[in-house]
Amino acid sequence: MKTTDRNSLIAFPILILIGFLVALAGSQGGALIAGVPVFALSVGLAFLIQWLAFIPAYVFQTEKFFDLTGSITYISVTIMALVFSAGADGRSILLAALVVIWAIRLGSFLFRRIQKAGNDDRFDEFKPSFIRFLNVWTIQGLWVTFTAAAALVAITTTNRKELDVFALLGFLVWAFGFIIEIAADSQKSRFSANPDNKGKFIQTGLWSRSRHPNYFGEIMLWVGIAIIALPVLQGWQWVALISPIFVTLLITRVSGVPMLENKADKKWGGQEDYESYKKSTPVLIPRL
Repeated sequence: MKTTDRNSLIAFPILILIGFLVALAGSQGGALIAGVPVFALSVGLAFLIQWLAFIPAYVFQTEKFFDLTGSITYISVTIMALVFSAGADGRSILLAALVVIWAIRLGSFLFRRIQKAGNDDRFDEFKPSFIRFLNVWTIQGLWVTFTAAAALVAITTTNRKELDVFALLGFLVWAFGFIIEIAADSQKSRFSANPDNKGKFIQTGLWSRSRHPNYFGEIMLWVGIAIIALPVLQGWQWVALISPIFVTLLITRVSGVPMLENKADKKWGGQEDYESYKKSTPVLIPRL
């Protein structure tokens, strides 16, 4: 067995354990169905959907519906949490609506992009290995769990509170981030679709103020979700605040900014206009 496969085999139960611990913490003070916490069931469903989707993905060696599956998972676990939580109130409905709207928009955008591109080379080294490719899908289940934790905990909690200033402020922050993300994605899509821009990098619109404005929008909208959830968190449910922290760390330290910055440096590094753009444009937070 290859070292990478052996390490992946060790990582698999660790991923499951992390998901279990989050499910345990987030379930405290939450709604139950047949004696089982709804939050825990939502976490379990997030992993189950990934594993079911992995089967045809591995058989046909494709990653084309990976992002779409992620969005379907967000929608499924959120609706399940809302439907099976007794006494769903305005805060729960608001949170569910915001997560579903975001998931539909981003999922459809990413699915169209992969259909146009034909493939995603990030998966090339993982697909041939059963356990490594399975871990990629398992990590997505954990990703959904962490990212949506604040929303899911607030939806399933028995500690209900009327909509308040936190709900209003959180919604405004979410809307700001959502609009930024949509605008940034739209601007880049139009730029890439123009044959005159082949081989060039975008530095117009929001991209003239931040090298990754779409990621800035993504972080902001999940911060908004956490703000809405704040008033109803109690006890171990505070673990839900891992949501915006996780998104921020993932984007700025792992698979978002570092990966794209490295790819851009390899492609345009040394070019005067690119080096000038890097020097004058913030990595994430847009300059005014």
